[in-house]
Formats: sequence, C-alpha cells, structure tokens
Amino acid sequence: MSLLVVGLSHRSAPVSVLERASLNADAQLKLLQDTVAAEPAAEAAVLATCNRIELYADVDKFHAGVAELSTLLAQHSGVGLEELTAHLYVHYEDRAVHHLFSVACGLDSMVVGEGQILGQIKDSLARAQDLHTAGRLLNDLFQQALRVGKRAHHETGIDRAGQSLVTFGLEQLSAGADVEQWARGKKALVIGAGSMSSLAAATLARAGVAEIVVANRTFERAERLAQILSEGDDTDVLARAVPMGSVPGELTRADVAVSCTGATGLVLTADSVAATVEGRTGAPAVEDTAVRDTAVRETAVREAAVREAAVREAAVREAGETPLPGAGSAADENCPLDLSSVSSVPAGFSVMGEAAVAGMDAATLEQHGAWAAGGTAVDRTRETGRSGPEADAELIGALAATATRVGRIPERRRPEPVAEVPRPEPVLFLLDLAMPRDVDAAVHRLAGVRLVDIESLADASADAPMAADVDMVRRIVADEVAAFGAAQRAAHITPTVVALRSMAADVVAGEIARLEGRLPALDDKHRAEITQTVKRVVDKLLHAPTVRVKQLAAEPGGAGYADALRTLFDLDQETVASVSRAENSTEKNRGPA
Repeated sequence: MSLLVVGLSHRSAPVSVLERASLNADAQLKLLQDTVAAEPAAEAAVLATCNRIELYADVDKFHAGVAELSTLLAQHSGVGLEELTAHLYVHYEDRAVHHLFSVACGLDSMVVGEGQILGQIKDSLARAQDLHTAGRLLNDLFQQALRVGKRAHHETGIDRAGQSLVTFGLEQLSAGADVEQWARGKKALVIGAGSMSSLAAATLARAGVAEIVVANRTFERAERLAQILSEGDDTDVLARAVPMGSVPGELTRADVAVSCTGATGLVLTADSVAATVEGRTGAPAVEDTAVRDTAVRETAVREAAVREAAVREAAVREAGETPLPGAGSAADENCPLDLSSVSSVPAGFSVMGEAAVAGMDAATLEQHGAWAAGGTAVDRTRETGRSGPEADAELIGALAATATRVGRIPERRRPEPVAEVPRPEPVLFLLDLAMPRDVDAAVHRLAGVRLVDIESLADASADAPMAADVDMVRRIVADEVAAFGAAQRAAHITPTVVALRSMAADVVAGEIARLEGRLPALDDKHRAEITQTVKRVVDKLLHAPTVRVKQLAAEPGGAGYADALRTLFDLDQETVASVSRAENSTEKNRGPA
C-alpha cells in the first residue's frame, strides 16, 4: 500500500472554485466512508479548511487511486470532474509526506507561519479515527505531522514570518495602521462560535475593542464564548451573546464585524449591509462608482488578454501548424526557459512565476514569447555558442519569421496598471473568514464599507514578506520526511520478523514436546532448564539477522528485504498478513497526539 493525496488549495484554484468545492461536516464524513469503500483505498482522511480540501488515502494502485479520489472529490463537492481536475494537485509517497509536513508547519498556508492549521490537522485525524478510516499509515502520518509542526514553531521563528489568518485580516481591515490603535474602543460583532470565530473574538479582545457581541445559531455556544471572553484575565472586554435573529440590529451598532459560519448561503447580503450603513449614517449607502469602474476596467483588461491569446492561437492554426504547449505545461519540450519551478496558478496566489524569470535578459524573454506563440525560438548560446551582433541577428531573424507567419511579434506583457481611486472613509468594517463566503461579494462596491474576505486576503498575502526562518523550517521538514520514510520502511518488515520469531517459538515447543516423549522420566527442573537453554540459543541465532534486516529495510530501496526473509525461512504468507491486520486494527483506535 502507498500514500496518496489529491486536493486543491488557494495555490491551485481561485477562491470561487474553492468556495463551491467546500465540504460541510456531513459531506466530509460521507466522503471518508465512500473512500474506504472504494477498491483502491484501505485508509482515508480529509483535511478541509477555509482554503484547502485534501483527501489522503492508502492505496494499492497509483493511477486507479488518483482517478477514484478525484472522482469522489468531484461527487461530494458538487463541482464537475472536468472543471475540478484543472485545479487538483497530486502527491505520492515521500512527496505526499513532504506536503503534509509543510502544511503542518504553515509553509503552505495563505499566511506563511500561521499555527491554526495544527488544530485543523488534529481535528482531521480525530474525525478519521472516529469513523475507523485511519489505519497504521495515516495514524503515524498525521501524528508525526503534528509533532513536526510543533517542532517548527518551537525551534524556529516561523511565527514571525506570518500571523494567523485572523490577525492578517485585521491588519488588512486597518489598512496598515496599528491594529490595537485602530481597534481600541470599537464595538465588534462576531458571527459564529466555532474555532475561527472564537480566535477572532479573542484577538479582538486582546486588541482592545470595548465590546464584543457573539451571535450563533446555537445560542448556548454563543453564551459560552461570551462568558469565556468576559472572564479572561488578560482583557476587560464587555461580551454578551445574542441569537442569530438579532444580527441585523447588532450590525447597526457595530463598528467591525467578523463572520465565519458553516452556512451554505449568505449571512449578510449587500442589501442588508447597505441598510445597516444607512441606519448608522442616515444617508443611503450607494454603490461606489469609482470601485465599480475600476472593477470594470480590470475585467476589460483581463478579457482583452484572453482575446489576444485566442487571436495568436487562431493565427498559428491558420498557418497550418500545431501550437506548442503553453508556458508551464508538463510537456515544455524545446522551451528556451527552464520552467520546471514555475507555478501555473492564477496571478495573485503565488510569486513563483515572477521568481522564475527574475533577472533574465529581455532577449531571452522575447525568445520565450516567440516559443509560447508557436514561433521558432533560437537559443543563440546553446546552438552556436556565440553572442553579440551575429547572435542578435539570428534572434531578430527568428522574430521576423514569427511576425511574418503570425502577423505580429508575440509579447508577454502585464496589463496596464489601473489608477487607484480614493474611497470615502468606511463606517463599517467587515471580515469574512468563511468558505463558502458569509458576506455578499457585492459589498465590496458599497461606499462606506470595507470588506476583507478570503479572496482579498489571498491577493494581499502573495506580497507578504517571508522571514529567513522559513529556510530553517524547510530543512526540518526535509529531515523529518527522511526519518518518517525510514521508520515506515522499517515498520514494513516488522510483521515478517514477528512471524519468524513465532515460527521459531513453534519449533522450540515442538522439539521440547518430542524430548518429553523420549525422556518421560525427565523431572520438571531439568525440563525447564533445557527449555530455557534451547530458547536462548534460538534467540541468539535470530537476534543479529533480525536487527540487521530492520536496519537494511529502513534504507531507501530496502523494501525487498521482507520478501527475502519470507523466502529464506519459508514463512507462511497468511501468518505475516494476520500480524499486519492485527497491528492495523490496533492503530485505527489510537487517539491524536
């Protein structure tokens, strides 16, 4: 069996797709049950957060496993398989382990270094254990991931490289101002009483807000959170609970609202927010035309870029040639650039693409532009080994040939920057941390309101600075992945060693029984001494080989030693399998670390 993960996150999919693919608690349970019922999978766990959905499984066939897990994700998320596949990523064996350890350390989070993911991994493991879908592999994997994440936060300054999503969201709401100064004296409304909402309420309390109102569908949970906030030793915030029906009235009194519920529909519509602003200011909350016009211009620029690409492709087809794959494709043969590290996710979610071309000369980039559009790119240094005027002439000739056939010189350019239009000062601040979203995206266009949601946080986090501690965490992850792989390979041979020792014990018992038949007058003292001597001889003979085979099995490529041991000692396959089943059954009932 082998570890496989199939998923999508803010790095591979736009927020609109993540929002539609999000899984509620019931859907996650059904997905786990259907996964272990599928033929390729023996174990399964789901890691679902506000910006990722990942399905982990122990499978016996790679391609069948990828197809089955992808299909199950599409079925339970409600996003069509064809659309979902374009945003899925797959990790296998050591790469899957490396991915989860990186996630646990916060390296793959929207805000690098945030620690909330550890609680979500722990919840994921507990859910799989409750349903008995986590066996030895996933128990070991997730518990080790928790330990690796804790180690990274303890031994490095990864916490300084980023903050929790809540803190980062509040920083975006305050527009760069000091959060404590911005929050001091404000009245806050927190909608929801789950882990994210509780974190938001505690963060607001520490930031110095004067009052926090907690609204939740289950009023008792809202009361409990409000009581915890009121009794906190490090704050003196006034906190109270209200039912969800009181949200419209409380929103009129609030300066800042944070929403994170499990609702499938909108909690705050654009009309309700507009009515709230009107109730606070006494003036109608009209649509901010400046923001609308900016959005229209940005959309027009994107659409123009799409049309330009379509025109180029059509021109290449008319020339009677098949266009080469675009940048970032897995089949980038003859590409003048090394694009193996370039991320193919949409702009705003990763800076890897810009990093891949940083420092390259314009001629090389133009070559890549010609190649991407189906033209002929001449690598003047690789093919001729020359540079200077002659090589420039070759490059110009290649570009001219492309222009003659395609109709223009292809270019890779950024959209023209859109001028920022100042907005009026907001009277209401909204932070939407839910997935799917709680607050209507149209609220972005309302004057007097500042909305920060998952999508805007993703855009802002792309430019967030990364600390040097990230490199230290990456080294920790690499070391832990190697150690985990060695431990798993060593554990793989354990059932075979146990079966060997069991066979040896049976041989000893049989020989002692035969001796008793031949020497019936043997007294108990001598019988016990002989039995102990024979057992000691067998143990000594087996000790060195079993210790050594475990060491060899832990090394890369050591999986074959278990088979060799079974062959040399003619061990019964069913005995080995029964030991494995017993160990796996025990592992499925282990609690999280």
